[in-house]
Amino acid sequence: MREAIKDAARAWFHLLTGAALAILCQLMAGVALFTAFLTLTVLGAGVLPESVLLLRGLAGLERRRTAARTGVPVPAAYLPLEGPLPARVRTAVTDPGTHRDLIWAAAHAVYGVALWCVSLVVWVWALPVDGVWAGLAGNRPVLLPLIGRLAALETDWSRALLTPSPSAARDAALAARVEQLTATRAGAIAAHGAELRRIERDLHDGAQARLVALSMRIGLAKRAYDSDPATARALLDDAQEQAEEALAELRHVVRGIHPPILTDRGLTGAVRALAASSGLEVAVSVTDVSVTDDGNGNADGAGDRSRDSATDGPRAPAAVEAAAYFVVAEALTNAAKHSGAARASVALSRRPAGLRVLVRDEGRGGAEAGERGGSGLTGMRRRVAALDGTVRLTSPPGGPTVIEVELPCVW
Repeated sequence: MREAIKDAARAWFHLLTGAALAILCQLMAGVALFTAFLTLTVLGAGVLPESVLLLRGLAGLERRRTAARTGVPVPAAYLPLEGPLPARVRTAVTDPGTHRDLIWAAAHAVYGVALWCVSLVVWVWALPVDGVWAGLAGNRPVLLPLIGRLAALETDWSRALLTPSPSAARDAALAARVEQLTATRAGAIAAHGAELRRIERDLHDGAQARLVALSMRIGLAKRAYDSDPATARALLDDAQEQAEEALAELRHVVRGIHPPILTDRGLTGAVRALAASSGLEVAVSVTDVSVTDDGNGNADGAGDRSRDSATDGPRAPAAVEAAAYFVVAEALTNAAKHSGAARASVALSRRPAGLRVLVRDEGRGGAEAGERGGSGLTGMRRRVAALDGTVRLTSPPGGPTVIEVELPCVW
């Protein structure tokens, strides 16, 4: 009897919040009429997108309530309300998600209050009836479970009204994908511009300055060649050193564009070279995940095997290898400079859908995710996003810091 009362109380509380939401939906009906009037007058068209966002908020609240009650999330599919005002108004009017939310709001304004009122009647009868029938006689409660069924009925109706149709879900997914690609393209353009500025700065401050100094020393050596051969030879020695330094600067710039070691030794060899020069104790592991088919269309991982050479089997596209290389380079640089770690590990996994890179250090952690993570992490995210990849950063205070990158590609 006690458990039945607890279950009924939880269900009744769900119905109570549903009734409160139903009252908000009734108020939303007045807002919708007012918005429609203003939209028809054209002068108030800017109110329509904001009213739709408010409606989406109410529907999102109902989705969360339903998911909390049933344990199964309710999907949402909306077209983004972006761009100039005419485009936002057009999207708000034509979005199937708006139509679906309006139908739900109109229905919930009725059944949300009605089911709660019915639950009150059930409570009035359930307490004395089940109190005697179940509490004293020891039988199973009869009326209290009805409150749980009323709550289940409300969640079923809300789920049926709020679940998007397959076509609406596809349209919303396509719109979200277009939005993501637009942001990715903007990030790639920004990263490309930053890379060009870096190359220009490196050439101007490094190789160009050394070549100017080289030209000046050669000119001085030519003037001193007849009158003071010893000074001329010293100037030529300096010029040779300047030429070697300029070549080193040019090699550094070239490595920043596309490291030649990737072409010569492949991704595994290049990563091992990075590990050796990082100043940390770095363990590098390479795994080839060969997914096999059992003949019934089911894949298994029986083909997992360790790989020591990047030359065995097909290689990833050059852009993917370059992105993976720079991810490892940036991660190890950050670990050496900021984490205080003495050890790190790099794991490369060749998977059927692409390349997975995981870099872990045992430092102090606390690295910032998102755009606040500094220019290095931001550049890493932009470089990976340009290839439609993903970056996941886990860095709790006290460590460890783990950077996991997925780069899709065809082998």
